[in-house]
Amino acid sequence: MLLLAGCSAEPPSTMRIEGGDAQAGKQAIARYGCTSCHAIPGLSSYGANVGPPLANMGARAYVAGVVANTPENLVRWLQDPPAIAPRTAMPRLGITEREARDMAAYLVKAP
Repeated sequence: MLLLAGCSAEPPSTMRIEGGDAQAGKQAIARYGCTSCHAIPGLSSYGANVGPPLANMGARAYVAGVVANTPENLVRWLQDPPAIAPRTAMPRLGITEREARDMAAYLVKAP
């Protein structure tokens, strides 16, 4: 029974994105074309092998291998990746904080 308690579709409480709407995030991810580089659960991403797959983001220890995976860092990363990792290939796309919160909410829930 204790083992089953850890098997939840919900992200850990530390990875809940305050003010984020996962459904709006899914739409924003599609609108920004994130699947052209990343394989993202629940979205068509044929041939997306430029960036890493984004499954299980809620359970990862780091965002892009450089900062701790916290809600704040994930939102910051989505808004301005080069500010966090100047040598990243991921561009700054002009994502608003609201959109970043929504996108993060989707990513931490995606399996």
